[in-house]
Amino acid sequence: MTIQSLGVGSGLALDDLVQQLLEAERKPKQDRLNIKEERIEAEISGIGQIKSKFSAFEESLDELRSDNNLNGREPTVTNPSEDNDILSADASNSALKGIYEISVEQLASGSRITTDAGAFASSSDAILSSGNSSLTFSVSDEKTFTLEIASGTTLAAFREQVNSAENNFGVTANIIDTGTSAGPRLVFTSSESGLGNDLVISNDNGAPELDRLSTSGGTSNISNDNIQQARNAIAYVDGIEVQSSTNKFENTIQNVEFEVKEVSPKNSVGEMLTSKLNIGFDKEGLEQKIKDFVDNYNSLMEEIDTLSSYGESELEEDGALAGDSLLRGIQTGLASIVGDNVVNSALGGLFQIGIELDKDGKLEIGSSDFGLGSGEDRLNDALEDNFDEIAKLFTDSEGGIATRLYEFTREYTSSGGLLSFREKVAKDSRDDVFSERETLELRMLNYEQVLRDKYLNLDQTVARLNQTASALLSSL
Repeated sequence: MTIQSLGVGSGLALDDLVQQLLEAERKPKQDRLNIKEERIEAEISGIGQIKSKFSAFEESLDELRSDNNLNGREPTVTNPSEDNDILSADASNSALKGIYEISVEQLASGSRITTDAGAFASSSDAILSSGNSSLTFSVSDEKTFTLEIASGTTLAAFREQVNSAENNFGVTANIIDTGTSAGPRLVFTSSESGLGNDLVISNDNGAPELDRLSTSGGTSNISNDNIQQARNAIAYVDGIEVQSSTNKFENTIQNVEFEVKEVSPKNSVGEMLTSKLNIGFDKEGLEQKIKDFVDNYNSLMEEIDTLSSYGESELEEDGALAGDSLLRGIQTGLASIVGDNVVNSALGGLFQIGIELDKDGKLEIGSSDFGLGSGEDRLNDALEDNFDEIAKLFTDSEGGIATRLYEFTREYTSSGGLLSFREKVAKDSRDDVFSERETLELRMLNYEQVLRDKYLNLDQTVARLNQTASALLSSL
């Protein structure tokens, strides 16, 4: 399409006139689209903010709607003194409350094998002077590796060969240089602890020189005095001896795991001092989950208030979703659930654990008394006296507050939920605005062509009249 330059023939500012007419035609329609697009973008942004707050709220509900998360047990260990770190413990939610006296007589360890005194004069000594042979390290038939020993291999090189062996299952070799006639002594330690998990070093081919490094397969192996067998950890729980192949004792106390770290000290008459293990409710953990729930609920409600409110003056802008019925429905639904009673919990409702709705529809650990103590008092009393009932208050499958709130939020946050649907509708509307802009631009191009055609005729007519006038003036 050719857009001619207007005003050349007539000398009139016709091109400016066309541009002004185009702007007059375009501006009201463009302004309408701009306002519409701005409103839609604000709506999409607002929905995104609500979804984000809903997600955080949903995470806190997920912590509260499961018995396993709420009925936590908190093991507390009291050692004989602050200088001791005898043991640590974990307990599953099904562990029973109780107090246990525990002492540790022996830690679990793997085998320790030391070459005999005088076996080597120097760490640079060759352990095999001629030919090739091999040594096999094993703990039972499942854990084993073999090292091929080449002629001239030194004691130091052999140490590195052991430590870097590809199939090494946990054997470490170190050289201790005694600085005496005993010479350097090679020490093997195995990480496989527990009675019967003894490290065996086999001299596979019976090479006499390798007897110095083996416990079997030769005629003059390492002496038994230099072999420490693997052993169990030994502890006493309320005076009863218990053993474990590792330093962890699993289910020795039902649904409790404790790990011993050092041997218990003894008193002046040689008696082992005990550590006290107390299995109780995780009150601090549950209290924090409850307070996180309150904070996330309030954060969600504040976001809804901000997005749905109208400006109180002309200087204050309305929220992106001011007066939106969807947000009012969310507020009403949430407030209804947190204000309900839970029939299957002896506590009844959130009020009994100190949580109240304030005048703004937010939750708070109340300060009012009502003859029942402040909110903090009621929460502490519930944690102390009705720990299991708090779980029912939130997790009951029929009326639990966290259970119902989670199901309610999923109606809005799931991929097919109301917020996602609303977001899709808004994005479709934004696409419609883009299409309207394209249509407007096409219409304006056509309108420009019509104007230019019209004023081109005017330009040419005025040009011809000017030529006629000039010719008449010349004749006169």
